[in-house]
Amino acid sequence: MSEPTGAARRRGPFQVGDQVQLTDPKGRHYTFTLESGKNFHTHKGSFPHDELIGAPEGTVVRTTGNVAYLALRPLLPDYVLSMPRGAAVVYPKDAGQILAMADIFPGARVVEAGVGSGSLSTFLLRAIGDQGMLHSYERRADFAEIAAQNVERYFGAPHPAWRLTVGDLQDNLSDTDVDRVILDMLAPWECLEPVSKALVPGGILCAYVATTTQLARTVEAIREHGTFNEPSAWETMVRTWHVEGLAVRPDHRMIGHTGFLLTARRLADGVEPPMRRRRPAKGAYGEDYVGWGTAKDTGAGKDAGTAKDMAKDTGAAKDVGATDASGGDRRSSGGQDTDTSSGDA
Repeated sequence: MSEPTGAARRRGPFQVGDQVQLTDPKGRHYTFTLESGKNFHTHKGSFPHDELIGAPEGTVVRTTGNVAYLALRPLLPDYVLSMPRGAAVVYPKDAGQILAMADIFPGARVVEAGVGSGSLSTFLLRAIGDQGMLHSYERRADFAEIAAQNVERYFGAPHPAWRLTVGDLQDNLSDTDVDRVILDMLAPWECLEPVSKALVPGGILCAYVATTTQLARTVEAIREHGTFNEPSAWETMVRTWHVEGLAVRPDHRMIGHTGFLLTARRLADGVEPPMRRRRPAKGAYGEDYVGWGTAKDTGAGKDAGTAKDMAKDTGAAKDVGATDASGGDRRSSGGQDTDTSSGDA
């Protein structure tokens, strides 16, 4: 049985064409491709590539300036952060969440829209393996070209499970019986109809968006479409720690917001989503909204109640006069009423 595509490049001694990541004494990384007869140059000196060709991973090499560098193959998270970019990449912390929460499995049939520089495509291809299928759609030909080069450079050859189409997903999607759909695009709500037709019952839609307005509109569109269950939305943040003897503390900088993720599962054909029993907060929706959980929703009057009932339940009718629209106290700081007189009483 042959090895999966790219597996041979992940183990064994360094070979010509391998990606090498050097780490200097300050922890800085330098990535390059091994070529026979060439030299690696830094401001701290140089050394020949031939010194690494045939050597095992974890080798330490020294430059002509006697500076030691640790040589390893870059991990996939390292690779996607250092590869050439056309568009912004999906960062490893979000790619890991997508692989886990969208349940990407070996052999899965996956559709991806918004390839960018190929970061997420590379993660997906490694997860589904040679027996899976990844059909990626990218509307910009220049981005698609960069992504194709990055993916091929990582695996060492074109991946047999990958198909790349230049064009909009909503105009070109013809795939059927798809297990997962990943949308990394400006307006994912515009693709719900073709995505719903392509997904198998129980299949997962996963969207990656950058702003709260995109998140809100996508979630509401999924709810109104009626072919998905209640979506889940979240973001992740990564904080590294400094560990040095007794000095164990969080680092001052962290990887904060990069984007929001949301997932929803395709319902069986002809099935209506169960009504949400959770009552929305007063003022969460406009007066013309008729979605789930509101009094205007069919059959929801008893559960959601009227706006007047909600005001009574929350005690808002009595307290609303003391606060502004954001819930803050309209009086001056300190809680005392402001005296507007200009002279002595």
